[in-house]
Amino acid sequence: MSIIAINKRAKFDYELLQTLEAGLILLGHEVKSIKTGHIDLKGSYIVFKEENNKLPKVYLVNTHIPIYKYADKNINYDPYRSRELLLQKKQIKKILELKKAKSLTIVPIKVYTKGSLIKIEIALAKGKKKADKREVIRKREVDKKIRREMKNKL
Repeated sequence: MSIIAINKRAKFDYELLQTLEAGLILLGHEVKSIKTGHIDLKGSYIVFKEENNKLPKVYLVNTHIPIYKYADKNINYDPYRSRELLLQKKQIKKILELKKAKSLTIVPIKVYTKGSLIKIEIALAKGKKKADKREVIRKREVDKKIRREMKNKL
């Protein structure tokens, strides 16, 4: 398993409660582009699109995957298009229940390869307050200062 992209901002902005692995439905040149490391999860999120009396489909929205540099340049391609996620019915039902009950957000955490497949890790997350974010920054600065002092003493 090699990690291709990580959404560091999600870990800062949200408290991650539960993670799931999902597959992605991609075009051929998108797969090649992702495997060369060209994907940006910044600002991405997960949405559910209802279909008439069926289980809703899950989509990854606002993820930037540029066109593969050796692909045909004449194709009409939107790098920010919505991409469907592959989840089991049980997982979709469970996510929907938790999301509605606790008013949670679903965010992508990382994209990685598993064998020849491209997988995405998504998380049920609760938004952090500004004070919580400041506390994390303050703790990081204190830890950095302690490490610096210990290094100077040695």
